[in-house]
Amino acid sequence: MSAMSSGTTGPVKVPRKSRPRGERSRGVSVALHTALVVASLVSVFPVLFVVFVSLRGRDGWQEPTKFVGFELSNYTHILTNTEFLTWFGNSVIIALGATVLGVLVAATAGYAVSRMRFPGHRPLMWTFLVVQMFPMAVLIVPLYNILGRLELLDSYTGLILTYCSISVPFCAWMLKGYFDTIPAEIDEAGRVDGLSPFGTFWRLILPLARPGLAVTGFYSFITAWGEVAFATQFMSSEKHYTLAVGLQTFVGQQKAEWGLMTAAAVLITVPAGLVFFLAQKHLVAGLTAGGTKG
Repeated sequence: MSAMSSGTTGPVKVPRKSRPRGERSRGVSVALHTALVVASLVSVFPVLFVVFVSLRGRDGWQEPTKFVGFELSNYTHILTNTEFLTWFGNSVIIALGATVLGVLVAATAGYAVSRMRFPGHRPLMWTFLVVQMFPMAVLIVPLYNILGRLELLDSYTGLILTYCSISVPFCAWMLKGYFDTIPAEIDEAGRVDGLSPFGTFWRLILPLARPGLAVTGFYSFITAWGEVAFATQFMSSEKHYTLAVGLQTFVGQQKAEWGLMTAAAVLITVPAGLVFFLAQKHLVAGLTAGGTKG
């Protein structure tokens, strides 16, 4: 009986071990990581090339393939023989002013539209969206005329207000969406405790909206820090030049000082990078705290 059973029983097939759902194969992982590495190299190469040229001296850009003759002459020339520090100070004042004022206006506008129902609150947000559709080149002439009538041309105030007109619509839209995610019960609790509407907004809502404020602040800062068109048209005196406008002085009719331009470009990116990492830190911390809060 056992013989018959053993004779009729065929080889036992062991089922193949199935791959867990969502796990990638080795080939797909290799291809994915290769694509990411290539994309990273393509993104980083222009920045590294600018740094490389800036370390090759005044005329090192003419032979960029040579890996010899590295020096800091371009950086020392910019810091000692040009008005770079003046341009840097002007850019810091304008960028910080546009960031603080722009975020404050955008936060109050976004909170008002998110929490309050007043006549025209929906058209107001759609107006913000429509404003973003106009290219900056179209706005130069009307803004120039407005600033001229207000006697704000060639002034920090005029350029700060100009940059706020660019950043506030986008920031208001973004903060409005973020305020919508904050429970309205917090506002009611603030009113029960005797806080005014502004006190509730300032003491309770803004601390919870720190991630959104960090992102909009970074956007406002970068918009003002690297903008060229408005600064070129509205700032006529060299003592009020921003960094983006000051770089144009290195380009002459006969020759362009590419070594100085690349060195200045490297120095300009340092504050922008610091602001980015600061905003990223607050953003990640805020999102993590919000996700773990019970």
